[in-house]
Amino acid sequence: MRTSPGRVRSWFRHASTVPSMKLRWLRHLAVCFFVFLLFFEMSKLAFLVLYAGSLTGTDCMQTLWHGLSLDLSVCAYLTMVPTLLTLGELWTKQRHRWAVAATCFYAISSLIVVTLTVVNIALYGYWHFPLDTTPFFYFFSSPTDAMASAPLWQGALGLGTIIVLSPALFFLLKRYATLPSLASPKRIMSSLVLLLTGGVLFLLGRGGITVSTMNTGHAYFSDRIVLNHAAVNPLLSLGESLARENDFASQYRFFSDKDATRLFNELNQHAPVKTEAEQGDTILYIDRPDVLFVVLESFSAHLLPSLGGSPIATQLDSIAQSGLLFTDIYANSFRTDRGLVSILSALPAQPTNSLMKYPRKTQNLPSIATALQGAGYTASYYYGGDANFTNMRSYLTNAGFQRIVSDKDFALSERLSKWGAPDGTVFNRLLADIKKETKQGQHHLRVLQTSSSHEPFDVPNFSRFQHPAQNAFAYTDSCLGQFLRNLSRTEAWRRTLVVIVPDHQGCWPDTLDNLSPERYRIPLVLTGGALRLRGRNTTTGNQTDIIATVLGAMHLPSEAFPFSKNLLDPAAPHYAFFSHPDAMGLVRGGSCAVYDNATHKPHLLRGRDAERNLPYAKAFLQKLYDAIAER
Repeated sequence: MRTSPGRVRSWFRHASTVPSMKLRWLRHLAVCFFVFLLFFEMSKLAFLVLYAGSLTGTDCMQTLWHGLSLDLSVCAYLTMVPTLLTLGELWTKQRHRWAVAATCFYAISSLIVVTLTVVNIALYGYWHFPLDTTPFFYFFSSPTDAMASAPLWQGALGLGTIIVLSPALFFLLKRYATLPSLASPKRIMSSLVLLLTGGVLFLLGRGGITVSTMNTGHAYFSDRIVLNHAAVNPLLSLGESLARENDFASQYRFFSDKDATRLFNELNQHAPVKTEAEQGDTILYIDRPDVLFVVLESFSAHLLPSLGGSPIATQLDSIAQSGLLFTDIYANSFRTDRGLVSILSALPAQPTNSLMKYPRKTQNLPSIATALQGAGYTASYYYGGDANFTNMRSYLTNAGFQRIVSDKDFALSERLSKWGAPDGTVFNRLLADIKKETKQGQHHLRVLQTSSSHEPFDVPNFSRFQHPAQNAFAYTDSCLGQFLRNLSRTEAWRRTLVVIVPDHQGCWPDTLDNLSPERYRIPLVLTGGALRLRGRNTTTGNQTDIIATVLGAMHLPSEAFPFSKNLLDPAAPHYAFFSHPDAMGLVRGGSCAVYDNATHKPHLLRGRDAERNLPYAKAFLQKLYDAIAER
């Protein structure tokens, strides 16, 4: 049978149009993918310019290369949506409806991608780690306080950047990745190709077919942590944080339950508890003093000359010289919400979670307030800012504080800073209340949390240093010194124990490595008329150890606080644990081991026993998450 020349030409025309139609809708998916990819690569370069300091071409190329797998993953997930929309158009032939859906997706995704990227870059100067759920938790608990750290011009610049870049990204997607018209009758074949494309995108997004899925650790390659953070895609970092938000029981599984328990018990081996008679004289003149905690925002050992720091917190340094100064104490974490739980509930901070955001968990935590209530104490809390910030009021109420004094309890004219009432005003309010309550014949636990030494470091009528952070520290320090001098002149002084401790790692000097133990070293000072013991104590410890130390001095039980150790008990195990997003460290016996879980490698091993202590650090973290999961 002969084939006519016309039929052959018709066959060739049809064969040539099918690939062109397939290429047309494959092309719009490819354009969508690469527009997002180009944006992520450009944002990485902007990040490097802002934060990397000295930078070489090799640094840029390696950052882009090692972060590429994360960017490809996010781009793949984003491109899966127009892939599904294309499949829908293929089978319904209602192009207008699917084109509108694609336009909406491009608009929403452009806004989200740009906003999260800009937020990540803007906040990195304050947080020093890639975007996770923490800033959103802060913002939604109290937007005003969450924005207080940043100057107005930075917020305006960030908003302006989002307003400019979001429409620009949307325009590129709408102009060059428009959903094409699919008039091809080859639905089944086209559907198979689209499903295959979706499968490839899914595998690319997941990171392959192995058990391990794509995660931020893939981007880590350098000993310069800022380059690793620049390589991390902020959308993937946020998604990873959301995925493990409530899943405590499965996080940080380094060992079997049996081995983790064994290592944890070895770390916490304790000599038999001594009786009160065997312990000898107490460090206090009276067994039931009023107890006052002063929690200093962002203070560190680097502010005190007696601890090898600069002469900035000179008042606290003088107080430490005349009181009991613990010289080797470490903060548990890097933010106030974590630090408060460490101090008041003796629960170590976690790398990936803030327990304060879980009222269901915090209502089951013990606290210094509930421990002292059984001995007849009332509990009050003083803070010049918004007590709803980071769920603080919920936590404090669950912790047993009957009275919470916050920004709303001060006159509008007294709220002179972005955070509310400055520290001097809050100290004056506390002093006035102490004077009123002195003769009531009741024991008091009081906690005052400062805020003036937090960004943006705006303090009223005080100018000692040109550097804003140093000046703010000096202001809070002067307020503390004046308050204690005034308190010492009252009748309440002789029966008051004062505990002075920072809430978290210091923000000055800002050149310190966030995973360095020096970053976490803080002063712990005991003073007050009720204190008998004075001098310097070199025991290594944590904020979590304060409760066992105070309760031990008062001959009260501390068994409800398994992570707290009496710093004055030589038979107790003494070490310090600290955490940073997806990393933790253990200081013990003069050695320090820091483990970075993002890279699954030690970040620092210092001292003869550092490597031997690394399993103990891992076991500690695993048992900590077990304890939280059981709450």
